[in-house]
Amino acid sequence: MNLNNWLAHCERLHPKTIDMTLDRVNTVRDRLGLRFNTPVISVAGTNGKGSTCAMLDAVARAAGYRVGLYSKPHLVHFEERCRVNGEMVSAESLVPHFEAVEAARGEITLTYFEFTTLAIMRRLSQEPLDLVILEVGMGGRLDAVNAIDADLALITSIDLDHVEFLGPDRESIGREKAGILRAGRLAVCSDPMPPASIAAEAARLGVDLRQSGRDFRFEGDRQQWRWEGRSRRFAGLAYPALRGVNQLLNAAGVLAAFEALHDRLPINAQAVRAGLALVDLPGRFQVLPGQPAVVLDVAHNPHAVAALAQNLDQMGFSPRTRAVFGAMADKALDGVFAAISPWVDHWCFTDLPTPRAARAAELSQRWAALQPGLKTPGAVTVSEHADPVQALAYARALSEPADRILVFGSFYTVGAVLGSMSQR
Repeated sequence: MNLNNWLAHCERLHPKTIDMTLDRVNTVRDRLGLRFNTPVISVAGTNGKGSTCAMLDAVARAAGYRVGLYSKPHLVHFEERCRVNGEMVSAESLVPHFEAVEAARGEITLTYFEFTTLAIMRRLSQEPLDLVILEVGMGGRLDAVNAIDADLALITSIDLDHVEFLGPDRESIGREKAGILRAGRLAVCSDPMPPASIAAEAARLGVDLRQSGRDFRFEGDRQQWRWEGRSRRFAGLAYPALRGVNQLLNAAGVLAAFEALHDRLPINAQAVRAGLALVDLPGRFQVLPGQPAVVLDVAHNPHAVAALAQNLDQMGFSPRTRAVFGAMADKALDGVFAAISPWVDHWCFTDLPTPRAARAAELSQRWAALQPGLKTPGAVTVSEHADPVQALAYARALSEPADRILVFGSFYTVGAVLGSMSQR
């Protein structure tokens, strides 16, 4: 079978798309003999995981290390989830590892995420690497990635998302994310106001936790920024190539992680500068060339969308902003609309090709019900579309060169637009 066949097979195996337990994954891991003989960093959090992983990868490679990266979800091609030394692996190279997981699981059912995670981690475990970076999924404690004992756990910003699985408040969610900590090992938290549950779990396990504002700090002006940790400092740094108001928070956590691992993976200032200058991650406040400006962003919870709104505000004036938006039905849509509505003149709501998604008509109704209490730029109009590509074409047809189009929400929304561009 080719990779697409295997992915279809994975979708049919388990009756649930999410099954919060590590028992089945741990059993298959042991049957596979899956382990890493090189430093492993696991990255968990609500927002900023993808950017953090990309910066860890870019800085380590700039220092001359050979890096394996597992990140998710993908935007266009599944193989984006597995990168070796900055390059997406081939579909063909993944197939033997899907075969190995299938043989090892026997009677055990695995979800799509569990099966694909095991296959990708096995692929990375057989590469001659100096560093492995594993992006945790929505959870932490019971996430399939947590089947691996990381040498360093990095926790990014914590906010409300997936509350039906992780708990109703930041303390509960922080406790779940802190499940990736390992007794006696290293950890970093880049959230400037972290839930107390993270430090409490670190203390219980005897983890050396480095926290933003306590163990490392940063400051910057319009031209450059500086970072200071427990024993190292970097000054005169250019801003990361990734756009956005929160990227310094993420970059500061990355430098704290490398300071913690300095004995095993020494990083110099030249590598920091080169890595942050070259880092690339599609779909994170990505501005496409041309007019009208098109901004792509996978922000899909209130905290991330509030940061997106700040970024839009700093872009400069546009006469009108049209938003192409599609999202999962279980997202905190009220908070999303409240955070971004002051910047949107027209909503292009779109269906997405997954049963978890809210239909365009449902999004339209949800927005209309909230509109009396929202801050809006005046007379806001709405349209409904069958897919994100059609929605973007409609927004382009309405727009003048000086206007702005925002494509945001689910990875399906942004991925569909990026996929259509790659087919041209």
